[in-house]
Order: sequence, then C-alpha cells, then structure tokens
Amino acid sequence: MKIWQAANGEIRRLLGGHVCDVNCCRFFPSGLVVLSGGMDAQLKIWSAEDANCVVTFKGHKGGILDTAIVDRGRNVLSCSRDGTARLWDCGSSSCLGVIADCGSPVNGIAVGAADSSLNLGSPEKAPSEREVGTEGKILLLAREDKKLQGVGLQSRQLVFLFIGSDAFNCCTFLSSTYILAGTQDGNIYQLDVRNTNAPIQVIRRSGAPVLSLLPYRDGFVASQGDGTCFILQQDLDYTLDLTGADCNPVYMVAAWEKQIYTCCRDGIVRRHQLSDL
Repeated sequence: MKIWQAANGEIRRLLGGHVCDVNCCRFFPSGLVVLSGGMDAQLKIWSAEDANCVVTFKGHKGGILDTAIVDRGRNVLSCSRDGTARLWDCGSSSCLGVIADCGSPVNGIAVGAADSSLNLGSPEKAPSEREVGTEGKILLLAREDKKLQGVGLQSRQLVFLFIGSDAFNCCTFLSSTYILAGTQDGNIYQLDVRNTNAPIQVIRRSGAPVLSLLPYRDGFVASQGDGTCFILQQDLDYTLDLTGADCNPVYMVAAWEKQIYTCCRDGIVRRHQLSDL
C-alpha cells in the first residue's frame, strides 16, 4: 500500500506486509493510523507516521473484503469471503466475536447509530469490557446471496433482512434512518431501516455493478463497473458526473471537503475539485 501527499502526488509511505491483494484500507479518525484488509485473510493496523505494522488480526478463513471503524477506533470490524463479519479489539489484538455468520460472502459493511425507535435486541451474554461503542449501533452487511442484512452490533441480533435483485456489493448510511445499498446489476436501493419491506426508491443509471457508495453532503457519490461515477444531491434535480475513468471500473470513492478521489482499475487515483453544489 502507498500513502500519498494529496497536494502534489508525492509518495510519503510504503506499507508492505500483506502477501496477497489488498482489498480495502481506511484511515482511523485520528488520521495517523491506517486499517487494511487483504485476500490473505489478514487485517492489519499501520502507523502512517513510520509505516510500521503495529497489529495483525488473524481469524478469517477467506479474503477480507471490507472494514469499518467503531467510533474513535478502539474496536474495528471486518467482513470476508468466508461469510462472517467480526469485531476486533485493537488494544488486545483479539477477536471479540463473530457478529454475523451469513453462509455467503459478505462484500461490504457499514456501521452507524440506529434510530431510537428501532429495536436492536438484547445480547445473550454481557459484552466484553473490551467492547467499546457498540451500544445503539447497527451493522449493515451487503451479501453475495442478494441479501442486505441489518444486525444489532452489541446484541448480534437480526434487525432486518432485505432481498434485492442481485448480489449486494456495498452499503452505507445516509442517516440513522436511511441507508443505501448497491447491487451487481446496477441498482441502488434507498431504504428506511424502520420498515424495509419495500425500498423508498431504486436508483439506476446503468446495468453495471455498483462498486461503492459514499454519503456526501445532502446526497451521495456512487461508482460503477463501467467507469461511471456520479454525485446525486437530494435537493437538486440533476446529477453531477465525474469523468476520466473511461470504461474502467471505479472501485472506490473517497471525499475530503470539496475534493472527491476515485480509485480506478487503470491504476490511477484521480482527484476531482468541486465548486459549490
């Protein structure tokens, strides 16, 4: 992995240690620590200051496909091709439990505060004292078997199960009430977690796989397998398209203030500077 200086494209750090492809990475809220997951089934924590790997988590039996950070980062989450989502404690370098065992690869996860009216269930046993910040939160799981699952993070209890048109690749929270999830056949479902019997709306730009979803201001950014990348704002009647990827899949999108970064199969990370929307 590489850490870049965004202003000038200078490589600041090389993080070497995964023995297979690195599927996902993200900064902790401090901006000084990085979390990564790879096809070697390892989850690693790195210092962005000196590039040292300070923790390696092992326990998954398949490649790690996505990660999430709970609050400030004392606990982190991962999901894998082995069908599980796991909660880890950074301080003790240990697995605190399997949050869900789906029997199908989990392609993406997202964690967020749940609406107060939502029943998250109660844990069957008292949580570990190492478990921090899980109360009142829901974990979303985008599953390969066409299911989007919501689980109480502390209770490990099922909150909802929504069946879509194809494999779910990614999911995210718009708020404590509204969520988004994207499928392999190009659908973006907007759901209300209080009632997932039917979607609020289904957004479809093309039949290409929806590969990433990112909340942005009053809307979201989506990227797809045909190179499409667009920003949809709820209060606007038009969509802003981000160009440059041609027909190469845009695997991931990140945002910082008025800048959107896209990660594409052609090996290029592009920075898009936005004016006021």
